[in-house]
Amino acid sequence: MPMSKNKIANSVKEYFLIAVGMIIYTLGWTIFLTPNNLVGGGVTGVSSIIQYATGIKMGYSYLVINVFLLLISFLVIGPMFGAKTIYAIILASIGLNVFQVIVPQSIIQDFALSNGKLMCAIIGGIMTGVGIGMSISQGGSSGGTDIIALIVAKYRNISPGRMILWMDVIIILSSLLVPSRMPDGSLMKFDIKFVTVIYGLILVTINGTVVDLYLSGSRQSVQLFIFSRHYADIADMITKDFHRGVTVLDGEGWYTKENIKVLTVVTRKTDVNLILRSIKAIDNDAFLSISSVTGVYGRGFDSIKGNVSKKN
Repeated sequence: MPMSKNKIANSVKEYFLIAVGMIIYTLGWTIFLTPNNLVGGGVTGVSSIIQYATGIKMGYSYLVINVFLLLISFLVIGPMFGAKTIYAIILASIGLNVFQVIVPQSIIQDFALSNGKLMCAIIGGIMTGVGIGMSISQGGSSGGTDIIALIVAKYRNISPGRMILWMDVIIILSSLLVPSRMPDGSLMKFDIKFVTVIYGLILVTINGTVVDLYLSGSRQSVQLFIFSRHYADIADMITKDFHRGVTVLDGEGWYTKENIKVLTVVTRKTDVNLILRSIKAIDNDAFLSISSVTGVYGRGFDSIKGNVSKKN
């Protein structure tokens, strides 16, 4: 019975923190980003472009696009994104619409518009990064480009983390091709749009850095030890979907005296959360250990710099 209560308490805590994260995330967009016509990455960036061009509030297109992507992911890679992801998407959709109505214009003017676009990009990037980091740390996700990256990685030898970065850049640059209206209804001039794109790239950089710092610090790579009875399925998934090497080690549980297989994986930190979600889809009871590594050299990672003289 006590374990049941603990599980309920942990579940309530996780959903509460996801809600707090999504509130911070949507307030960052509402107060600092959308009033300045700034464009970020992911589905939220696409939704902001749609709002600036048509006046349709971001929350509607954000929800529709994510539902469409979730359906595709279900058909292509299976039910990998669970209740927490759906919960986070719904909260973000509501927040992106509601806060644009209830946040006083005086707050937006004092905290955002009066401080200039650069400061708004920095503060907005920090807030959205913290919000996403809080959601991911509790098992949630804002969906979006994560889904596309996983689908592409299933069929192509491309890192999901790198795929997400390139999609963010393409989304921001595409705003140059779409008409954008200022809050007063006037069309944004091209020179202003060009500068706004630069701010958008700054925004994405800050956002990604803050998410990384929130989740696992600034190290570039991590090492995973995975203990699971379904080790073969997990190893196949990591090599096929994420194109990472897997080493299988023999082990023995000292308490149970049972022989076990241990998977060792070294990967980029940008791929970790997607890998964890994939492992959970195969074995919800898998035991994992994750540690940061400061130097990884070889195929798929960094190369050793400098010339090495060969001995005769």
